[in-house]
Amino acid sequence: MAKESLTIESRLILSDNHTIPRLGLGTWRSEPGKVQDIVKEAILNHGYRHIDGAWLYRNETEVGNGIHDALEQSQGKIKREDLFITTKLWNQHHVPEDVDWAIRDSLQKLRLDYVDLYLIHWPVAFKRMEENVWSQNEDKSIRYYAEDITLADTWKAMERLVDQNLVRSIGLSNFQPSEIDEILQIARIKPVVNQIELHPYLNQQNLLIIVLNKI
Repeated sequence: MAKESLTIESRLILSDNHTIPRLGLGTWRSEPGKVQDIVKEAILNHGYRHIDGAWLYRNETEVGNGIHDALEQSQGKIKREDLFITTKLWNQHHVPEDVDWAIRDSLQKLRLDYVDLYLIHWPVAFKRMEENVWSQNEDKSIRYYAEDITLADTWKAMERLVDQNLVRSIGLSNFQPSEIDEILQIARIKPVVNQIELHPYLNQQNLLIIVLNKI
C-alpha cells in the first residue's frame, strides 16, 4: 500500500473525532512586531490552517490580529472553521479558577470565541506571581510551586472548558507516561494529544511508543 503523501492539507482524526492538520505554524520565539504579518501570510498565501501558540509566548495578540487580518482579507474564502488554533495553559494557571481565567484571556487576545485545541503546557503548577511568569526569586535560585494543586484538579477544570464550548479539544504537552496515567485515571474527557519536542537531536522514541498506546 502506497504511503499517504504529506501536504499542507493533510489531516489526522483525533480520538474525539475532530481533525487536526498534520502541518502547522509554530509561534514560539517568533520575533515581536513580525508575528502578525507572518501568521496572516501563512494563512492567506501559503495554505497553513493550523497555528500553534501559547499564553507564555506573549504574542497571542499579534497572532490573533494576524488570524483576523487573514480571514478579513480572504473575503470569505477562508472561514474560522477552516482553521485549527492551538494554545496552551501556562504553569501559573493550574488552579481551577485560573484555568477559566487563562482561556478567556487567551481568547480575548486571539480575538476568537473558541480554540480548537487547549493543552496543559507542562505537568507542573507554579505559584501565580504577577510580572514573574517563571515564579522565581530574584537570583533564580528558588522556584515557587502551587503544591496543593494536582494534575487531576487542573484536568477537571480543562474539561469544563469543553462543556462551555470555549475549547473543542483538550490535551497535554511535555507529559511523561506516569503523568499521563494520572490524568487518564480520572478523565471524563480523555486528552487527544501529548505534544512533545521530537527531532534528530531529541529522539524520544520510547516516550512516543508509550504515548501512542495511551492516547
